[in-house]
Amino acid sequence: MDSMALNRREFLRSAAVAPVAAKHLWSHPHEKAKRRLLFVGTRTDKTSKGIYAYRWDPEQGELTSLGLAVESQEPTFLTVHPNGEFLYAANELDEFEGAKSGAVSAFRIDREQARLHPINQIASEGTETCNVNVSHTGYAAFCANYASGSMSSFFLNPSGALSAPVSHFQYHGHGPNPERQAGPHAHRVTPSPDDRFLLVNDLGLDRIHIYRLDAANAKLTPNDPPHWEAFAGSGPRALHFHPNGHVAYVVFEMGSAVQALHWDKEKGTLHALQDPIHLTPPTYHEISTGCDMVLDHKARFAYVINRFYNRIITFSVDHDGKLTLLHRSSCGGEVPRHLALDPTGRWLLLANQKSDNIAVFEIHPETGVVSDKPAKSYPISIPQCLLFV
Repeated sequence: MDSMALNRREFLRSAAVAPVAAKHLWSHPHEKAKRRLLFVGTRTDKTSKGIYAYRWDPEQGELTSLGLAVESQEPTFLTVHPNGEFLYAANELDEFEGAKSGAVSAFRIDREQARLHPINQIASEGTETCNVNVSHTGYAAFCANYASGSMSSFFLNPSGALSAPVSHFQYHGHGPNPERQAGPHAHRVTPSPDDRFLLVNDLGLDRIHIYRLDAANAKLTPNDPPHWEAFAGSGPRALHFHPNGHVAYVVFEMGSAVQALHWDKEKGTLHALQDPIHLTPPTYHEISTGCDMVLDHKARFAYVINRFYNRIITFSVDHDGKLTLLHRSSCGGEVPRHLALDPTGRWLLLANQKSDNIAVFEIHPETGVVSDKPAKSYPISIPQCLLFV
């Protein structure tokens, strides 16, 4: 038997136990408090050179800059491997290695030096790669290509390296908004909690594509039915699963709303659990776009950010997973792009791309409401993604 086959077998054996170990590590409150390293993905259009590192003090809610972790072109979204050793970045490019493509980059995390060491970089087979994610078992990665409207999957070997694309799907069609939906725009790739399915948000076609996932080799096949249809012109941008595994939340960009959906984990289907909830008040008539969301560690509260309206919207989450709007507060800057809950659950951090800052907000421990003003603010050029590791 050749060495490649042995390596693959050893890796699959270790990957089978990795989720259990990772779940134990990441769910223990004392271990969460130790995760005090924050990586920030940026746009490199101005002065930024790639991914930056910060030390996080959860007692004071303070960041200390540790400098450039690694040079990288347009690393606009980041995710971490379940084993905590590798980081992956979506490089939102129009051209890579002479071809019309974005890229996905793999890095080894050096926690002592707060640096990222390149492992490899692979063409995404689509332009403006805006999102990357990893399966819960840790041997498949996925990316969404916004401009070209496509997605790709990759096998991850034991070193953390990305394979060439295993599956690739190009979408076709358009939505009702000629300015924003002239073609497909894949925006998010989300594995189901049990790794049996992959869901791909398509902002351009107002749908979420659903695939059956063979997590052992990263191969995808269309589900039956192959997608969930959102309301016309809504632009489904982000997707997050409730810890119960039965509810998913979709944030609509153009629709400026959030909706709770029932997830059937056997059939791989989505159905409305409640009507979409608009993020802006009825009296607001300016431009606003839904962006992203995060749930607190106990899934009691959800936080959604809205661009241009520049607000954080706090929701309570009931036992069925339904949302109730509680409060709207400032995002501490202009055009929020991403948000992250700190490992202790006491603080919410926002990356504001237009005002070039990271805003830190305190969360009320009883009500879950975010403070109306940030406790701290830190300058950084065009921040795009915040990742605690």
